[in-house]
Amino acid sequence: MAIKIALPKGRLQNPTSHLLENAGWKLDEYNASGRLYHLKSAVFPDLRGKILHEKDIPVQVAIGNYDMGICSRDWIEELLAKYPTSSIIKIKDLGYGYGSLFMVGSAPFSVKGTVRITSEYPNLAEKFALQKRFGRFAIFPVWGAAEAYLPESAELALISQTEESKPLPGIVPSQRVLDYGACLIANRDSWESKNLFNLVSSLVAANVTETSVSPIDMKTTQPTDITDLKGKMRLALPDGHQQSHTLKLLNKAGIQIEDYPSPTGNRRPIIGIEGVSVKVIRPQDMPLQVANGNFDAAITGKDWLTNHLYQFPNSPVQELVDLKLGWVRIVAAVSHEVPGTTIGDVRSWAAQRAAPLRIATEYTNIADRYARDKRIGPYRVIPTWGATEAFIPDDADLLIENTETGSTLARHNLKIVDTLFESTACLIGRIGVEPDKQALIDTITRLLSQAV
Repeated sequence: MAIKIALPKGRLQNPTSHLLENAGWKLDEYNASGRLYHLKSAVFPDLRGKILHEKDIPVQVAIGNYDMGICSRDWIEELLAKYPTSSIIKIKDLGYGYGSLFMVGSAPFSVKGTVRITSEYPNLAEKFALQKRFGRFAIFPVWGAAEAYLPESAELALISQTEESKPLPGIVPSQRVLDYGACLIANRDSWESKNLFNLVSSLVAANVTETSVSPIDMKTTQPTDITDLKGKMRLALPDGHQQSHTLKLLNKAGIQIEDYPSPTGNRRPIIGIEGVSVKVIRPQDMPLQVANGNFDAAITGKDWLTNHLYQFPNSPVQELVDLKLGWVRIVAAVSHEVPGTTIGDVRSWAAQRAAPLRIATEYTNIADRYARDKRIGPYRVIPTWGATEAFIPDDADLLIENTETGSTLARHNLKIVDTLFESTACLIGRIGVEPDKQALIDTITRLLSQAV
């Protein structure tokens, strides 16, 4: 009987690969530079490994798609905070990948009115608010950089700090919420019905590290002076790999900006336009944040704007100018084992099956609209947080993903059966802003349009 284990990519991948090497598993493709998501063991013939984003692993183990998994304990507790009866057994802390969750603010915190909390851990944030008996509170889920929303858009943020984290400017720790590290977990039914003894015992024997979780200290710097930000037009710029492209475009447009990208992790760069303040956040969050009034304009991807508008068709957000940066295609892809080359072929193949078509994607609203428009039914959308290619064919049948060349999809034995649309970076703005702010948005729109 096959045994499936979900393994983490990202910061835990290298130490986990060393653990498995010491355990003698011989998963040679699982290393810091490994590019394959589907793994086999030269020692345990029934073992199948899959590389997933950490946040997906507890969910996939809980629903029984995997018998075991290794991931950070913060994501386990995030799942259990909302679904405490999930079929997860925490087997062993593995003694690496330490981190801590902190509830933080931009000033010493006191409860006044509705407490707004932003976090990529919304379930743990809600649990904290209930435990503290806040009379009124609102939880705002974000993809990351929760601290960037303090203090204008939130009073508190639940954030993660690891040994690699940079000091955060202007952050005041309110309470340590959770200390965590890498953890071995199992599905409860698999633990009771399958023979996992040899695998678990080999990991225990190889794991000679001290396994008690080591707390991480909060690293902060001097608070940022925000007294001169009131009344300014608020512009959001992207973090991550789009920063260098955005910086080149801003320079070409004659817009000077300081400390972007920031080597110290500063999320408040200074822009050379009077009356404009800037914050750096995740592009995925921008359309909703502009719609909510936390920003007046932002540079994000057309893909994320489309995903937002499919969920909120009356949202007060519009594209102002196509910036012609970061070109990708949003495509539908399936395994090469699926017959045919078009989405119509996939629909015919799916109609012959007894089960719903499983669609894995980060673009959940785009996927839902696409499945309805193409009359694929029944279907089920599976939200992911990255490494979506790994879900096919075991955990999903169809993938909605962005790609430049298609080479990554091909490397994972996937083929493109449809192109939904093309996406580039764009400047978006909120409809109905104050006239003085609109004038500044118009100026930035004109400068960027000329640069493009």
